Amino acid sequence: MSETPADGLADLLSRPLLETIWQRRTHRVSRGASVPAGSMSYRSPHRPLPLTELEEAVLIALTGCSGLTMPDRPFEDPRDGEPIMAKPNLTMAGRTAGSPDNAQGTHFFMINDTGTYYLRKQPPAPGLPFDAATLIDRARQAKVRVLPHRLDVAKEMRDFPAYLDSNRFLSNLPGTTIFLPVVDLSHQYVNGLMYLLTQPDGARPALVDDRNFYRPAGVRKWVKNGFLNADLKLPLGALGPMRTQVEADLLLQNMMLTADAMGLGAWIHATVHPQIMLGDPKFSRAYGRMLGFDFVTPRFHLADILRWHVPLPKYAALRSHPVGLRAGGEHLIKAACPPNHPSMEAAVESVLRAKFGPGGVYTDTQTFARIYKGDYGQRYLTEAGGYDQQVIDCVRDVCVYIHETHGRFPAHTDAIHVPGIWLQTHHVESEYYARFFTDGTTEAHERHDARWHV
Repeated sequence: MSETPADGLADLLSRPLLETIWQRRTHRVSRGASVPAGSMSYRSPHRPLPLTELEEAVLIALTGCSGLTMPDRPFEDPRDGEPIMAKPNLTMAGRTAGSPDNAQGTHFFMINDTGTYYLRKQPPAPGLPFDAATLIDRARQAKVRVLPHRLDVAKEMRDFPAYLDSNRFLSNLPGTTIFLPVVDLSHQYVNGLMYLLTQPDGARPALVDDRNFYRPAGVRKWVKNGFLNADLKLPLGALGPMRTQVEADLLLQNMMLTADAMGLGAWIHATVHPQIMLGDPKFSRAYGRMLGFDFVTPRFHLADILRWHVPLPKYAALRSHPVGLRAGGEHLIKAACPPNHPSMEAAVESVLRAKFGPGGVYTDTQTFARIYKGDYGQRYLTEAGGYDQQVIDCVRDVCVYIHETHGRFPAHTDAIHVPGIWLQTHHVESEYYARFFTDGTTEAHERHDARWHV
């Protein structure tokens, strides 16, 4: 009896996790690729073999929502019984990897021979959606084509700064499928500041601006009235991306392990230079618009010479950063900052509204009824505390200060962060690994075609 793609899916679901982790190795050489390597040179006799729709759908599922999270946290300080802020999450949708305050700011693009796609996050599927029909249907719903071709630079421009070293010979080749993460930091930047300032009296830091001579970052009033501790200073630069960038790395690792368990090649490596890839105006003349993100270039101020080492107005684009992506008149990615909002006050309000306003995370009683048993969901919404008004007002002042002082938000990190790595998945050039390596492939690779292809 011959095997079918369903056999591959069943085998994936039964494969031991520790076996996959222990045997995981990067397989860079895809079907149809050639390797110039002296006496170990290899020229493939095969044509590139793209991933099937089902193979891609399994990996697309790994980028999306996997259910609902649990707010398993205390509501009060055990030392004195005082209420504490217990509603930090930006969403209750769970994913295959953790995220600070469940920000889930990571967006994925998928690149293959048919085009470049934005992967829209799908709502949770009931149970495990790992039957072929459900996976393929959800993958089709997720895909939004933003380019009718593979995202890449011209062949003659595959050198630095586009590609790094030997990657240019094996990365993003015909037949491969690439998963590219970009992370919207802006919403969690606002939310994370608020969470930071929910600390008890005396433990709330006075934020200072290390790019403006360590002056108070819009918080003089809050230091003077004692809300912030003047002796506990925290530079804005030390906040960095609020650790939100970590979620992309965790998601990529999960996807890599899954692809390896499927018997595919899985290779995490450097992307095309992020600014080139997103369409930064500094590079678009040479490389084109690429993904075509919206960029903000702050207006030059004399103080930028010292703050940011920008010597003249003509170099203001050194500080440009991506703030969103639109396609077909729709905002696919929209950072919480101008020009997406008329002001930073409005941007902060949008973050609060998404959490506590009509239809927001913490007014959605049906979701919490699904998370909790009985009436515990309603008890949580009633008893767990949110942000104190002083916290909101203080953070609003900080965010306004950042934008007014530096001409962008955030100033010390980009609104949309590109980790600079992507995952390439492909069918492995098995003969290459058999010729040169001991244990070059696993049983999953050796039986992949029989299990996944009719």
